[in-house]
Amino acid sequence: MANECVIDLIVAKKEKSFIVFEDEHFIAFLDSRPLFPGHTLLAPKMHIKTLYEVPDSVVPPLFLLTQRLGVAVEKAMGAAGSFIAMNNTISQSIPHLHIHIVPRNKHDGLKGFFWPRTHYKDEVQMYEVQEKIRLQVEKQAF
Repeated sequence: MANECVIDLIVAKKEKSFIVFEDEHFIAFLDSRPLFPGHTLLAPKMHIKTLYEVPDSVVPPLFLLTQRLGVAVEKAMGAAGSFIAMNNTISQSIPHLHIHIVPRNKHDGLKGFFWPRTHYKDEVQMYEVQEKIRLQVEKQAF
């Protein structure tokens, strides 16, 4: 089990996660070590390691969903904007393509690429953030 991909385990419901969106092809859940509350990871359910391996047919729905989830995260967290990024092999802690959607505000303390990761206070806080984002996702036109 140590070599299994944590995202594959989340998709299979073998690993606990706080899912904010899920359909047949994609899953989005709270990062367990967020830059800020609401930091969400979006991934295709199909095991794809890097952006370069994404089938052409998956690119449009992946990025349309990134847009919609970005709006939902910003609204849910009362953020002025967001940081949306993905690592590609280097600095990719999970060998499964995933997009970081991070709520941002001016003077939030993030500078450059040296960011302190934090933890949620407890599961209650994670549930609260999960529900805020899920409610905003439901309001988006998918």
